[in-house]
Parts: sequence; C-alpha cells; structure tokens
Amino acid sequence: MLKEGNKAPDFTALDQSGIKVKLSSFKGKKNVVLYFYPKDMTPGCTTEACDFRDHYKKFRGAEIIGVSIDSPERHQKFIEKYDLPFLLISDTDHKVVNKFKVWQEKNLYGKKYMGIVRSTFIIDKSGTLRKIFPKVKVKGHIEEVLAALKELA
Repeated sequence: MLKEGNKAPDFTALDQSGIKVKLSSFKGKKNVVLYFYPKDMTPGCTTEACDFRDHYKKFRGAEIIGVSIDSPERHQKFIEKYDLPFLLISDTDHKVVNKFKVWQEKNLYGKKYMGIVRSTFIIDKSGTLRKIFPKVKVKGHIEEVLAALKELA
C-alpha cells in the first residue's frame, strides 16, 4: 500500500506523442500532480481533464500528468479535442497503474470488473508522495489539489 511520506514508485511510459517519460526526471525540478483516470472521451474523465486545463495557470511550477490505459493515439485525439496543455501517459501494459495500486476491482450495476480507480498523487520535488487522493470525486477535486500544492510551497 502506498502511503504519504513514501517515495513515489518510478516509471517510464509513453506519452501522447510516443515519447518516453520517466517520473524521476522531474525530481529536483518540479512537483508533480499525477492523476489516474479510467478512459479518454468519457464524461467524468473529460470533466476532470478540462478542470485541470481550466485551472492550469494556478499550478505554477507543478507538472500535471494524466494516466490511463488508453493508447498514445487516443490520448493525442483527447488532447486535440479539448486543448489539454499537459502530458497524458499511456499505460497499455498496466505497469504504472499497478505500481500505484489504482488498478482494482470495480462494481457497476452489480457487474464486477477490473479498472482504474480515479486517484491523484501529489509528488514533491524530492520524489516523495505528499498527498494521496483515493477514489476521487471530480466535482471540487481541483480545489483540493491546489490547496495541497499550496502547502508544499
């Protein structure tokens, strides 16, 4: 189980352009807001991404990175359609979602299935998990994240 105060698990994965992104490359440079969401182009995920977009300037000095199991191509379409100014990581092999323990059993209308539990992790410049938001509700989440980042300043 990941806990606040632990080192964030490092990973290397492809972004929307097919470029490798390594989480530890931000160490010593920027705080990171790493948010996991179920699927591009779905209502809740679109609202969440657009909330991050609409408040992007308030995240001064922090890198916002979204992660789902969608392909880089689908991420690129999502970015283009909604003018998203941040990286989206493609985790088609589930390595990142498993490292962060967000790939879990879900239940929808009595049907059980595996999927991403919407979660956000704030990682400071030293690579430490400073705040974990499990089972995120989209409404009001941006304010929670901004408040947690303010505490790091």
